[in-house]
Amino acid sequence: MTSSWRALRRRLLTPDVAETSLDKRGFHKKSPAAQERLETVGKTFLTGYAHAVEARTPADAEGPIEEQVTDWLRGFAYEGAGMGLAMLDGLPFGRTDNVRTFVELPVGRRYQYLVYVGIGWAMARLPRFRWPGAADLDPVLAPLVLDGYGFHQAYFRTARYVDGHYQNPNFPWPGGRHGWYANRAIDQGIGRALWFIGGTDPDLVGDLVEGYAPERRGDLYAGVGLAATYAGGVEEHELRAVARRAGEHLGSLAQGAAFAANARINSGIVPPHADLATGVFCGTTAEEAARTTIELRPTEPGDGDVPAYEVWRQRLANEFISLGGVNT
Repeated sequence: MTSSWRALRRRLLTPDVAETSLDKRGFHKKSPAAQERLETVGKTFLTGYAHAVEARTPADAEGPIEEQVTDWLRGFAYEGAGMGLAMLDGLPFGRTDNVRTFVELPVGRRYQYLVYVGIGWAMARLPRFRWPGAADLDPVLAPLVLDGYGFHQAYFRTARYVDGHYQNPNFPWPGGRHGWYANRAIDQGIGRALWFIGGTDPDLVGDLVEGYAPERRGDLYAGVGLAATYAGGVEEHELRAVARRAGEHLGSLAQGAAFAANARINSGIVPPHADLATGVFCGTTAEEAARTTIELRPTEPGDGDVPAYEVWRQRLANEFISLGGVNT
């Protein structure tokens, strides 16, 4: 494929950067600084997406991202790259192993969580028959794909998924014994999106979460904890306000923060806001929260009634609560 055709593919497939504007989305603007951060994250996501869909091979997406994207933002670029590669996999012609090839690379392993989330973004835009097979993914991490799907739907279909609290009772992927868990993983992604929709305002984010049915709020707060830790955008007193609003869901909040810390440690880039958030939500450093996350990860995908991913989340939530790690 020629470079001119790849450039055309990039222009045709890449969403307009205006789609990341808080004004365009109708999201809350807490302050100019918060708005700039959230819009920068969105633009960086699209930068990674564009590099991936223009790359000659999956490996070629790495160079431009590493060279052009500020270090603490690269995770968002690789999330976008995950979407872009999954979109290419979903096209009717061409190679269908772009994601699989990328996650086998050293950079793909460092950013595997983010790439999986990006696959979920692509699923939200691809016809169902072009969705990836769950069997091709890490069996423990596969629910991260649904997290990405949930984020996309809340971010772009806010009226339905946030204002209307929509939930598909028969979500078709991945199906099988653990198919019932799909909506819980989707809610975790919706929770991450609420951090953006609420403009990082602790009270507004809390109000948005509490608009959902009580049984959904734990998963939503896990997403909030992940987004607040990974993306930042607040000061310590605001993080403590988030923890107070979480109430009985403090363990879920800490679990989300620990996942974010692990993703940061895997990448080798830990910005100060990640340590700040894990200090409040987990009562420890990002490095220690990541270590705990790794130690408590199930060694088997699990054949029981509860998927290994949820077993992992429960272990983390219980661990931080038992240690008294969540600070309000």
